[in-house]
Amino acid sequence: MFNRCRSRASIGATCVVALVLFHPQVARADAVLDWNRVLLATLVGQPPFPAARYAAITQLAVFEAVNAITGEYHPYVRPLAAPAGASVDAAVAAAAHAVLTAYFPAKTAALDAALAATLATIPDGQAKSDGLATGEAAAAVMLALRANDGSAVPQFYLPVSSDPGEWQPTPSCPPVGGAFLHWRNVIPFGVPAVDRFMPPPPPPLTSGTYRRDYDEVKRVGGMNSGDRPADRADVATFYASFSPVTWANVAAQQVAVEMGQSPAENAHALALVNMAVNDAAIASFTAKYLYTRWRPETAIRAAETDGNKKTDADPGFVPFIVAPCFPSYPSNHASLSGAAREVLERLYGRDGHDVTFAAQGLTLHYTTFEAITNDVDDARVFGGIHFRFDQDAGAVLGRRVGAYVYEHNLRPARE
Repeated sequence: MFNRCRSRASIGATCVVALVLFHPQVARADAVLDWNRVLLATLVGQPPFPAARYAAITQLAVFEAVNAITGEYHPYVRPLAAPAGASVDAAVAAAAHAVLTAYFPAKTAALDAALAATLATIPDGQAKSDGLATGEAAAAVMLALRANDGSAVPQFYLPVSSDPGEWQPTPSCPPVGGAFLHWRNVIPFGVPAVDRFMPPPPPPLTSGTYRRDYDEVKRVGGMNSGDRPADRADVATFYASFSPVTWANVAAQQVAVEMGQSPAENAHALALVNMAVNDAAIASFTAKYLYTRWRPETAIRAAETDGNKKTDADPGFVPFIVAPCFPSYPSNHASLSGAAREVLERLYGRDGHDVTFAAQGLTLHYTTFEAITNDVDDARVFGGIHFRFDQDAGAVLGRRVGAYVYEHNLRPARE
């Protein structure tokens, strides 16, 4: 096995290991974690923002089903009646299966097989039947609650001006314009409204902050940059496909096993994490289409128009990774990752963990959630698609959303 470890003062040690396919801690633990892995497999190919919504609905259905049986937390919607002795594992499997088959009917065969695998481990009898009924009831409640939540009708954005700083479609954009304009209208899961989480405006184009962050992304983010270290190229490539929805759930799985959490605790944690990630996406898109700030590739090619005498243009600048088709400020990856980090740190503590991610033929190992979000920030800057101030604003937004979701939802029943 080829192993390469690099360190960086701001992120601690990051180990990049090729040909590692899985982390040993993701061996079967309980039905909650098993079905969270089924969820992630089902979401492969989904954009991060719909994926965040599906994940929140699924994990809340699982939480409601488990909580109906254990009663350890305040419910999300309303108390469900579960017969005494109902099987938690059956309830989990039924809830997740019902939600996922409703949204992904083309994957019913794989989901049916996963359901059969879980049910095969549960003895036949009343407890199994009652668990199945409880899970199906929880799923029905969540599906009905989110049936008209603003996510269904896509809307796109075309700029109304070509002024300096205004977002313009990048080469990868379709003719319809900026994507996910309608995501501003999606009803949040854990915050009453996203307006309170809006970041301040991005720095003026003539400011020193803008010039500093412009110079950074121009220097390290271009396709052929000679100033991008190999490990930063690795994280840029890695997190281009390993979304915040994915890393947050994989991290939660591994730390839950590491800490010996119960199924009820796992259901609670995964519901909170995914609620926060989803709500951060709504807040981030609301801010993006409020400020409509240009991407670095537009800014660098047109720097002669920005009014800043210290920014030099490069008409041939191409980012190392492809820019998503929507405005730059704040960063979605930073917003969603900041929300996940805030909830995970409050649930499990800030450090001393053992988290391993595998994708793109690489594996990254972390001991803190901060190290993950620092790599995510670097990935977008060294990838050439965000300014550092995009990342900073997104991180603050996400952590504020995460704090609110954690503090105001699914509290322990004893409170």
